[in-house]
Amino acid sequence: MREFFRPKVVVSRCLGFDHCRYNGNIINSSIVANLMEYVDFLPVCPEVEIGLGVPRDSLRIILDNGEQRLVQSASGRDVTEAMEAFCTDFLGSAGEIDGFILKYRSPSCGIKDVKVYPTTSLKSAVIGKTSGYFGRAVLKEFSYLPVEDEGRLRNARIKEHFMTRIFMLAAFRKVKSEGRMRDLVAFHTENKYLLMVYSQEELKKLGAIVANKEQKTFQELISEYEKHLYSSLSRPPRYTSSINVLMHAFGHFSERLSNQEKALFFGWIQKYRNGKVSLCPAISIIRSWAVRFEDQYLTNQTFFEPYPEGLMEVDPVNSHLRNDLWK
Repeated sequence: MREFFRPKVVVSRCLGFDHCRYNGNIINSSIVANLMEYVDFLPVCPEVEIGLGVPRDSLRIILDNGEQRLVQSASGRDVTEAMEAFCTDFLGSAGEIDGFILKYRSPSCGIKDVKVYPTTSLKSAVIGKTSGYFGRAVLKEFSYLPVEDEGRLRNARIKEHFMTRIFMLAAFRKVKSEGRMRDLVAFHTENKYLLMVYSQEELKKLGAIVANKEQKTFQELISEYEKHLYSSLSRPPRYTSSINVLMHAFGHFSERLSNQEKALFFGWIQKYRNGKVSLCPAISIIRSWAVRFEDQYLTNQTFFEPYPEGLMEVDPVNSHLRNDLWK
């Protein structure tokens, strides 16, 4: 079992922490609830922080003379400047953060699909979509970090990408705090296959940085490494990259396997390529070979366990824990 450093994640306070929605409700997010055991959350409600009470008149974004404004629909109170000031103050003093989970479609926290109206009238029709004021400030200031809303995180692939990133960035933050070259080398070594999945081009650059042929100081190296680490994780990996990594791992054992074992492994790879199964069977085979042949290098690769096992889930449709339809 790997030891995981706890990510620091800013989260909308209404997502399981407080009854601070405009109507006094709280949103029960299973994703946030599952992460609480493994993540240090920093809950925030921008609307409450700028002095709006609970309950309160709901906010909406309106287009006024070509400019978006944040107003309370019932009273017409404009809180645009107050919200912008809060965003600047909060994000400027938040410290080191590994990611954000924000409220879906909120006029303050939403990162996309937030409705824009022509007026404050409750009868007015939607004329466009945008991001919320706090959400857009986060995307501008922390574009290099994992930023998601709880709606998008219901998608399994988006959630896996998000969790992989926050736990890798948390581990890297620990490396930075330790300030030792050996820790950076160990981090790079253990994450080599996972980084290979994300970007082989960036992996080569990161490897050259760690090699340190110019004998730079740790502080010089860590800054350069961090920039390319963020770049490598900026896009989710393609399925073909995962196959490529498994083939690299297969090379560790290829000369010691029987033809039947090889055929079984390649069969699962082909089924995955055809979209018939997940990657799990092929990964499990590689991990079993790593144990069998005592390959410590592969055993330590974060590719096989990018985030805590307790966060791994099976689609309810495929789980034996689903409702028994025969009863």
